[in-house]
Amino acid sequence: MDNSVPTRVRLSEGSTPRGSAELPSRRSVLLGAAAAIPMAALGAAGGARAQDGGDHDGNGSGHGPMDMTGSTKTSATSHVGHAGFPTGSVPPARAGIDPTAILRDFDTGTVSTLPNGQVLREWEITAIDVEFEIAPGVTFPAWTYNGRVPGPTLWCREGDALRIHFTNAGSHPHTMHFHGLHTAEMDGTPGIGAGSIAPGATFTYEFDAVPFGTHLYHCHQSPLAPHIAKGLYGGFIIEPKSGREPADDEMVMVMNGYNTDGGDDNEFYSVNGLPFHFMDHPVQVKKNALVRIHLINVLEYDPVNSFHVHGNFFHYYPTGTMLTPSEYTDTVSQVQGQRGIVDIRFPYTGKYMFHAHKTEFAELGWMGFFEVSE
Repeated sequence: MDNSVPTRVRLSEGSTPRGSAELPSRRSVLLGAAAAIPMAALGAAGGARAQDGGDHDGNGSGHGPMDMTGSTKTSATSHVGHAGFPTGSVPPARAGIDPTAILRDFDTGTVSTLPNGQVLREWEITAIDVEFEIAPGVTFPAWTYNGRVPGPTLWCREGDALRIHFTNAGSHPHTMHFHGLHTAEMDGTPGIGAGSIAPGATFTYEFDAVPFGTHLYHCHQSPLAPHIAKGLYGGFIIEPKSGREPADDEMVMVMNGYNTDGGDDNEFYSVNGLPFHFMDHPVQVKKNALVRIHLINVLEYDPVNSFHVHGNFFHYYPTGTMLTPSEYTDTVSQVQGQRGIVDIRFPYTGKYMFHAHKTEFAELGWMGFFEVSE
C-alpha cells in the first residue's frame, strides 16, 4: 500500500479539478449512478473533498487530493486486500487519530471525596478545531473535544458527583449535552442556563451520575447536524453501583461518518474515527474471554446504523440500563443517539469480520476484524 502523502490543492467554492467534469459523490459511484458520468469525473472522484466548515450550514471550499497536473491520487478504497475487501487506512500517527488506542481509553477523571463522602470526579474538556487525514489524501476540518474524534470516553460510577469544566477554544459557539438525568440548567441547550458557550468562554457542567448505562455526550448548538457530524461527541459510561459480571476486556466503539463534500450525506464511515482502520489493525482479543463493547451510534445524515459480527453471537443490553440482556444475536441496529452493551465470547481462534450490515457503509470504511488468539 502506498502511504505517501499526495499534494493537496484547495478548490474554490463550486470549482472542479482541471480536466474533469463535476465531481460525483462516493455514494453515487457505489450506487452505480456514475454509469453516465465521464471517466474523467470518475477519476476525480477518488479524492473526496473535505468541507472546510466555513459556515454552519457546512458550505465552504474543499480539499481535493491531486498532483500538480490536476490528476487525482489513489483513492482510499482502491487499495485491495483481505480477500478482496477494501482497506488502505491512514497510519494513525499521520492521521492524528488512533482508533485502537481509543478502544480501551476510559477517562476516570480527577477523583476526590466531598465532605458528605460522595465521590467527586472532574474533567477538563476543551473544544478545539483540528484537521485530520481520514483517508489517503483526504483531510477533514473537525471540531473536537480535547483534540480527538471521538472525544474522551468519560467513565464514572452510579451516584458519583460529576463536574465537567468546559472551555471553548474553537471558532464557533459550542455546548456539551449529556444523555442522563440532570437539571435544565445543565442540559447544554442554547437559551437555557449557560446556553451556548462562546469562543473563549468557559462553563462547568455539574450533576450526579444517573442512571447507570452506556451513554454519550455531544454538542447541541444549532444547526445541530454539522456540530455533531464534525466531531463533537464522545462516550459517557456510568457503571452500576452493584457492578456487572466482570469483563476480561472492555472497550468502546463509537460509530460515526464523515460528510466531506458539504452535502447532505456521508462519504466515509468508521468506528472510533478512522475508516478501514480495523481492517489493517484488527482488534486483538482472547479465546473464551468475556469481551464487553460499549457500542454508540452518533452517525448523522443517515437514519440507522448497525453492528454485525461474523461467526459469533453476543448478548445485547440496550442503553446498558439493565443487568439482563434483551437478546442473543449477531446483529443490532441503532438510530442516531442509540447505544448499548455487547457482551461476546469467541469460542474459536482466528479472524472474524465485524461491520455495518448496510453494505454501503462497510464499503466506505465501516468494517474491521477481531483477531482471536489463545
